[in-house]
Amino acid sequence: MKRTGVVLILLLAFFGLADSLYLTQQELSGTPLICNIENLSGCNTVASSQYSHIFGIPLAEFGVLFYAVLFILAALELVIFDRLVRRALQVLALIGVLSSIYFTFVQVFLIGAFCIYCFASAITTLLILIFAILIEPVRRRASRIPPASPHLPLSMPPTA
Repeated sequence: MKRTGVVLILLLAFFGLADSLYLTQQELSGTPLICNIENLSGCNTVASSQYSHIFGIPLAEFGVLFYAVLFILAALELVIFDRLVRRALQVLALIGVLSSIYFTFVQVFLIGAFCIYCFASAITTLLILIFAILIEPVRRRASRIPPASPHLPLSMPPTA
């Protein structure tokens, strides 16, 4: 199951990378996005909003970096199978999910439009987090309380 989960993360990261690369290419070329899905056709509104850039860099470029790192980590996990790599996948995916929640909030409440590409990215990131947790469950550390000593039967000394 672990290997299958890592392969699925690899495939999802590739899908997210393709999604982000498409958005980046459209941003750099200035051509409008293709989004004809009913009620999810606000792609160009979202992409041209003031919220689509951080420090002058399009969010799609951060997406390319995010999914590229996830892809590399998943590929490394297939080769070296290391707990640290699995934890890095989990942390990065959690950051991605939290970011997706924030950006969805911005789309709905601040921009008033919804982008299907952003929604696809959010779902992709959520699935990556789920698979990352499945391949390495997060366990609580055992408490540092020493185990109880076995109960020794006590008896009174014989009477004289």
